[in-house]
Amino acid sequence: MSKTMSELPFHYGLKMKCYPSFKQKQIIETNINASRFAYNEMVAIDKELYILSKCKLPIKQVQDRIAYLKKRKSTKYIFGLHSWLGSNKVGTDVINTSKKSYQSSWNMFRKIHNHGTPNFHKKKYDGNFQLPNRYSSKVSPNVFNGNIRFVDNKHIKLSLIGAIRVSGSQKRLLQRNQDIRIGTVTVSKDSIGDYYISMQLASDEPFVDIPSKTDKKIGIDLNTDNFLTDSNGETVGNPRYYRRIKGRLAKAQRKLSLRQIRAKKEHRKLRESSNYQKQRLLVSKLQKSVMNQRANFLNSLSTTLIKNHDLVVAEDLSSKNMLKNHALAMSISDVGWGTFIQQLEYKAELYGKNFVKVNPYNTTQTCSDCGYLMKDEEHLTLSDRKWTCPNCDAFHIRDHNAAKNILAKGLLTIA
Repeated sequence: MSKTMSELPFHYGLKMKCYPSFKQKQIIETNINASRFAYNEMVAIDKELYILSKCKLPIKQVQDRIAYLKKRKSTKYIFGLHSWLGSNKVGTDVINTSKKSYQSSWNMFRKIHNHGTPNFHKKKYDGNFQLPNRYSSKVSPNVFNGNIRFVDNKHIKLSLIGAIRVSGSQKRLLQRNQDIRIGTVTVSKDSIGDYYISMQLASDEPFVDIPSKTDKKIGIDLNTDNFLTDSNGETVGNPRYYRRIKGRLAKAQRKLSLRQIRAKKEHRKLRESSNYQKQRLLVSKLQKSVMNQRANFLNSLSTTLIKNHDLVVAEDLSSKNMLKNHALAMSISDVGWGTFIQQLEYKAELYGKNFVKVNPYNTTQTCSDCGYLMKDEEHLTLSDRKWTCPNCDAFHIRDHNAAKNILAKGLLTIA
């Protein structure tokens, strides 16, 4: 009996760019719209059920309406009431996974109350839908069987859509190990019009080579002057990708706004206004360029840190709260601290290394040599980048000292 995805010990996420034909693009667009429609149906039904549940009068009409709405949640009813789903050959799997996504949103709200309740999804230029992978009970699951499978190193076959050419890091994975199980697959389209396929993979064998032990430990202090300073005194510069194109982006967005106003004055739909769409694509490409540069920088740095150290210790930062500081909000958003910490966390697990997050409280105010705490009149401000300990006369560079304290806290945590 083959193992399920959750029973397999090693997991990996793979995202590939894909190149669908014109007909396949139409199928993808239809299923994206159907997925969003099913999600919005669940939102509308539950909102009405909530209002009816507040009605305390035992009116038969109310009770009948509640019973009907509960039935309407089934996939069979959705297809029966909305014939366009069947005529456009929308897959039942698309509707079912959309309903599961809706339920997951409620589960997330119950666990993390600031997540927000599920709400209507507006039609946008981007979107996605999900498909589950199914295997025959007669075969051993791997990447070359199932209703979603690789045809070869460059093509993948999806239910509903057919074979699509893809590009990404799948070649390395397939050459390394073909005994990989494919889980849920997400087909997505971004605001520029590029298409992607993302999938969950699981295997009995690791997806990467586990590097040998280095016996090296490092603490990192994240800051806006330099991206980070480590406990060895090394710094990594802040690339400030957004600030580089901030002026160009602002100018392009102003032009986009003017074209939107003009189209509305002339009573033209924005989707049919060619000048607006050209400018929208230009703005989207600028934003995507920044996103890709930042992602490449964060991925390279996080992989290097994890591979070269057995223990990495970082601050447990609450970026959401820090963004409330309007003076630093842009700088914090530009560096991508939250994404960087997440990458360190999952890459440590992937490469068999240790990653620890510690509370950064007083790490900048404490002398890493003698443990003296600077307080009251001695308390360091943000402008104090270098200081000398009044207790042991040790000279400190603020961020290097903080990184050493962060490492010390991490060592105490795992001791």
